[in-house]
Amino acid sequence: MKKISFIIGLAIFPLVINCTGQQHLGQKIKPSVITETVMHDTDDPAIWINPENASKSIIIGTDKDTDGGLYAFDLNGKIISKAPGLKRPNNVDLEYGFMLNGKKTDIAAVTERETNMVKLYNLPDLKEVGGFSVFDGETERSPMGISMYKNPATGEIYAVVGRKSGPADGYLWQYKLTEKDGKITGEVIRKFGKYSGLKEIESIAVDDAMGYIYYSDEQFGVHQYYADPTKGNEELLVFGKGDFKSDVEGISIYPTSAEAGYILVSNQQKDTFNVYLRENPAKGRIAEIPVSTSESDGSEVTNVNLGSLFPKGVFVAMSNGKVFHFYDWRVIEERIKLAGKAEK
Repeated sequence: MKKISFIIGLAIFPLVINCTGQQHLGQKIKPSVITETVMHDTDDPAIWINPENASKSIIIGTDKDTDGGLYAFDLNGKIISKAPGLKRPNNVDLEYGFMLNGKKTDIAAVTERETNMVKLYNLPDLKEVGGFSVFDGETERSPMGISMYKNPATGEIYAVVGRKSGPADGYLWQYKLTEKDGKITGEVIRKFGKYSGLKEIESIAVDDAMGYIYYSDEQFGVHQYYADPTKGNEELLVFGKGDFKSDVEGISIYPTSAEAGYILVSNQQKDTFNVYLRENPAKGRIAEIPVSTSESDGSEVTNVNLGSLFPKGVFVAMSNGKVFHFYDWRVIEERIKLAGKAEK
């Protein structure tokens, strides 16, 4: 075999070419930034875009412990604030423009496993602005995964919540967010979602523009449903079956246009991300990207220009070691394209 070095974006990777000319991109991509450490155990990130200056955007992430919290990091990975006192917060997601006390408010929603609650915080201040109990009346509660959905037509905002374990159908509950007495609360409006029973469901992602919910059924695959509850509870697709070493984990969606882009799903025990086409995930995996994260549980991505460090956006992934990794999207995208060429 012949080994050649070449440059992608800001990093150098070895390209191995075998006798048939096929390319193997095996070296792990290095992060541009590794955050300061949290106290206990990072789990899931979200990205808040500063509307006045995108280079001042922040990454928020959970610290999963009985004495856990929600952290905010700047784009250099420095801790800038924290909402403490959360009882084992698992996942976090955010949405823009909830009308609270007559004012548009950006909010983050966090699952709190030990209290069976979703806690809500304003952004960027991380001040608590509400909360609600989830899976009421169920014997299996312990909320884990969460993703927010804003209906583009109505502006209504929802939280889609998963749990540690649950029934074969109706595993996820969807809550409509409303204001009550100056605080945000949630009302369950549907119960949906099939479950294989193999392990658990944690990672959930919603594509607002396309109108789909995706969730990872660990050791099985990724399920797809409509996000708008008026469109019913029919399962649309399961993809990724057989593509993962063990657990199917964090889901991130990177748009390249209104109806195209990439879906990245953590192949947790292999320290890679499997990539599928946003417009046609049924086509199957188009690339497998090795990263420097260790057993990544949660991830998020944006295509917004965040300044000189991340001009085409940033991919954020949790890693063992109490940290999050920030990757320059240009490097991820170039590796996806090269992997596609290598398979042809």
